[in-house]
Amino acid sequence: MKILIVIPALGSVYGGPSKSVVELAQALGTFGLSVDLVTTNANGSTSIDLPLYVWLSKKFYRIQYFPYWALSDYKISFSLTIWLFQHVADYDLVHTNAIFSYPILAAYWACQQQRVPYVVTPRGMLEPWALSYKPGKKRLYYTLFEKLALQRASAIQMLASTEAEGTKSLNIKTPLIIVPNGINYQEFENIPNTELFYQQFPCTRNKTLILFLGRIDPKKGLDLLATAFAKAHKEFPEIHLVIAGPDNIGFLATVQNYFMTAGCSDAITFTGMLTGAMKYAALAAANIYVAPSYSEGFSMSVLEGMAAGLPCVITTGCNFPEAAAAGVASVVDINSDQIANALIEFLKQPLQAKDMGDRARQFILENYTWDSVALKLISVYQDIIIKRHQNPVSLELGG
Repeated sequence: MKILIVIPALGSVYGGPSKSVVELAQALGTFGLSVDLVTTNANGSTSIDLPLYVWLSKKFYRIQYFPYWALSDYKISFSLTIWLFQHVADYDLVHTNAIFSYPILAAYWACQQQRVPYVVTPRGMLEPWALSYKPGKKRLYYTLFEKLALQRASAIQMLASTEAEGTKSLNIKTPLIIVPNGINYQEFENIPNTELFYQQFPCTRNKTLILFLGRIDPKKGLDLLATAFAKAHKEFPEIHLVIAGPDNIGFLATVQNYFMTAGCSDAITFTGMLTGAMKYAALAAANIYVAPSYSEGFSMSVLEGMAAGLPCVITTGCNFPEAAAAGVASVVDINSDQIANALIEFLKQPLQAKDMGDRARQFILENYTWDSVALKLISVYQDIIIKRHQNPVSLELGG
């Protein structure tokens, strides 16, 4: 089975989506699929410094980068467009990641012309909050391009049941499949020593650390976290908040002002983006993980926090009701008071908090690994390909 994965960009500054797509490609390849990944070399305000127009071989997949032209945050790549029209017919199925993006639009058109089935993963971009952010442009784009493309897809992958529920108002008739993100359990077997983190950020030593791991972005709820953390800090002055993530859109100054206004900026450390051993050292040093998001597809960082054995405070916007049902995370409404109260409860009862973290780790390792995710998607791919061979005209009709 030959699978082509398309994503607008894989730069490290894009956080969870980039990581999850690369790890998905690798997981699919371990089960014997022939997997190719194409993308642009975008990486925020810079470009990835890797060869273009050639296949770069990884352990279980190949990747090829194409140059792009930036129009605001829109990535236009004519060379990738030409390549897609020339080569999508070489594949049994195309799997796109993201929407409202030119490279994805080109993939839709190429698949439709060549009658190749495609699966769409919006990665949270059809969430009500996401659609309400800069709604004018999105409404026009959706009407002109995205709606018809989604209707002609063979399936739309939703990362969570709540994400699927959130799309009902769009009246999309395409089959929705729910397959979450996963983690590589090997990365959490031997987490680095905390000293690595303390040496880099000495002001965090001997503190009770609350960790936020994600992009500095309006949807991440850092305005709510500022108010919530300030409330918890008044009661527990020994706590310290670590905000670890890149600032792709120049939002950092606004976020810093949130904490200054809340009166707790002295107890905050902004680390920038953490990768590799330093990220895992931060997870090891942390006592509590917090994700106050307004909207997520399915957060990779929440999975990582839970897999690291941390008690987690997450909002309903993180789309993880299964964690609440299993009692392995404190899932609260998108509300600063509720976030604060959940943090305070963990701080008051550290033994119970640790127990929840231990159960969270076990829950993730049993249910959310890339191996299990890949097997579910392979089954979906097989069903679509079989259906295509049985009824090839259905692709023309959007069935």
